[in-house]
Amino acid sequence: MKSKILLVDDEKDIVEFLQYNLIQEGFDVITAFDGVEALDKVKEKPDLIILDVMMPKMDGYEVCSRLRENKDHENIPVIFLTAKSSEVDEIKGLDLGADDFIQKPVSPKKIVARVKSNLRKAEAIAGETGNIVLKAGPLEIDREKYQILIDGEVTVFPKKEFEILSYLAAHPGKVFPREKILSDVWGSDVYVVERTIDVHVRKIREKLGDHSRIIETIKGVGYRFRTDE
Repeated sequence: MKSKILLVDDEKDIVEFLQYNLIQEGFDVITAFDGVEALDKVKEKPDLIILDVMMPKMDGYEVCSRLRENKDHENIPVIFLTAKSSEVDEIKGLDLGADDFIQKPVSPKKIVARVKSNLRKAEAIAGETGNIVLKAGPLEIDREKYQILIDGEVTVFPKKEFEILSYLAAHPGKVFPREKILSDVWGSDVYVVERTIDVHVRKIREKLGDHSRIIETIKGVGYRFRTDE
């Protein structure tokens, strides 16, 4: 079965150009030209969304935020397309739950490669989670439902925070350099700055509350999940 891509951009020429190249690679492509239309087209259940940041009616950040708040759409991979180049903008997008961030102008080969990479990663995660419930210290992590219980209470974690915490908890006591976490959680061919990990870990710790010590910083290296919490 063909993967379905939702392509969202207010520039018609870009949409037509990318749509043509994605179809040539065997994808089904549905399109939208603003944020409001994008949220409506999500009802068609795309496997991945390519989302422009600057759009009329509703920008890409707001669209992504709403997707991640909806249980039916929270795990759809999102690739941001943007003319912005600052690290702050990139981190903002990733914090909202985007999976990748590509600057314009982009080559069709690059878009296709990123789409395939993010789809493979999503399929791998779906394939290895099953009904696995991971218990680690005060946490119970359901990797099928994307749900975490802390001392028996459900706590909501955005997609990337969930994946980082689940990844560390699955390997208690092991030290992971930031670049290793980036590679395994985002994928080796997705460019994300290392500071992004620190931002996500800070937010994870805030949600862990009294158990924030369970994620330990190894100075100059990265992080590990403590086994003595």
